[in-house]
Amino acid sequence: MEAVDKSERDPLELIYNRRFSAIAEYRQNVWKILCGDFFSKYIKPTDTVLDLGCGWGEFINTIDAKKKFAMDLNPEAADHLDSSVTFLQQDCSANWGLESNSLDVVFSSNFLEHLPSKAHLRETFKQIQRCLKPGGKVICLGPNIRFLRGRYWDFFDHYVALSELSLKELMEISGFKCEECVPRFLPYTMSDRQPPLLFLKLYLKMPLAWPLFGKQFLVVGKKSG
Repeated sequence: MEAVDKSERDPLELIYNRRFSAIAEYRQNVWKILCGDFFSKYIKPTDTVLDLGCGWGEFINTIDAKKKFAMDLNPEAADHLDSSVTFLQQDCSANWGLESNSLDVVFSSNFLEHLPSKAHLRETFKQIQRCLKPGGKVICLGPNIRFLRGRYWDFFDHYVALSELSLKELMEISGFKCEECVPRFLPYTMSDRQPPLLFLKLYLKMPLAWPLFGKQFLVVGKKSG
């Protein structure tokens, strides 16, 4: 087989491989803890869940749910997804190939800031609102511009600056009731230093420590109706 020139590969594939390939096992172990010790409280085993901007699928592969979808523009994402996950390769601001009122949960981690504009973000939330069942939840985790400032732009593909309050406002004008709005949740990144996994388990049980280390928001909205 002829080798593929790196310059001809999908830019997302290049970015994902640069950031994730060397720490893939560590990231998977981190998400096992995040899902088992924290995010599972929002998601029932009978739920239908979509992972928006799934990356390499660490969340959606791990979470316990009856039906799973993952959405990403990177075609290589499919290679990392479990066979139980249905992959949707598309622009998330375009119409989703899903029925209205068909999802229980839409989850997104460190993705919304990668959208090219606030207009794309607004259209994405229209699709989230359409596809979630009444009472369904949207769970968003991401870097908080209020506590990062210049560091926010250290990643080449960060385009939209968000705080917990700007995302909360977007949810509310998109037909959601904000149920949780945590300004400081997780550290900005655990990829560089890779702290011991025991630290993460303890950290999740100690909300009083979150304001000391947290640089990412957690915002949870519920669809009205």
